[in-house]
Amino acid sequence: MKFSLRQLRYALAAAKHSNLTLAAEELHVSQPSISTAITELEQLFGQPLFVRQRGLGVSLTPLGRTVMAQARRVLAEAQTFADIGTDSSDFSGELVLGCYEDLAPYCLPQILRRLQQDHPQVTVDMREGGFEYLGKRLAEGTLELALTYDLGLPANMQCIELRQLTAHALLAADHPLANETHVSLQALSECNLVVTDQIHSWQHVLDLFNFYGHLPASVQRTHSFEFQRSLVANGFGVALTYTRPFGDHSYDGQPLVCRSIREELPTQRIVLAFDQRNALTPPAEAFKKQALAWFKERLAFTSN
Repeated sequence: MKFSLRQLRYALAAAKHSNLTLAAEELHVSQPSISTAITELEQLFGQPLFVRQRGLGVSLTPLGRTVMAQARRVLAEAQTFADIGTDSSDFSGELVLGCYEDLAPYCLPQILRRLQQDHPQVTVDMREGGFEYLGKRLAEGTLELALTYDLGLPANMQCIELRQLTAHALLAADHPLANETHVSLQALSECNLVVTDQIHSWQHVLDLFNFYGHLPASVQRTHSFEFQRSLVANGFGVALTYTRPFGDHSYDGQPLVCRSIREELPTQRIVLAFDQRNALTPPAEAFKKQALAWFKERLAFTSN
């Protein structure tokens, strides 16, 4: 089989952006060059790698997902070969990284800063999104790695645990339940419950109430985690959440109170997820190392 690294790079860029024009802009080549490279690869395999939809860009076929996952590995190995004889810590390459949108501002910038300090030649294409978005992109192979909760992940994903979190009640500082050390689910169910509009998130929260036989009096959904916190801080309800940013204030400066839950609830895991059928590239391994170290440090900090 005759193929070139250029063809693989062009096809991977198209898969990453789901758009030939954006792929061409990233690589500073013409859009026909991207299209030709894809056509040549499809001729080699004798089957389509992409589905082309007028006005909607391109998406990978099942074979295309397999080919692109291996193509990423081939390019990484080629870069490793090119780096022979240089400082082993000074490798280069690109990591296409996904992160759950509520976690991204909490941890991702510091991890990326450390990665950049240790490996300045590595570039990271960051993609924020919800559970559905990350799950779809991981399944397609357009994301090599995702930092997320262990929710809504597709099959064949391997998860490296970074942190376990326990759910807590989020309350306005002047809420009557804020005076209690531990808050029961029954007490919370009598209030308006504010949840984020991520199906795996709000369904998980409601399942916790249902397990103990409680049905919230009313439920209000909001897309943004910070809007959820602001609504709670301003007295529009209560919330049950795992993520706790540094500083218990909403965006508009209103104080928030976190209280532990009286009932025993399952913990939730923050994980690095990737397709177990494909070995991680050196940039992904480097990010994994930095993420494990960062979360270990935060665990030691919050445990003291």
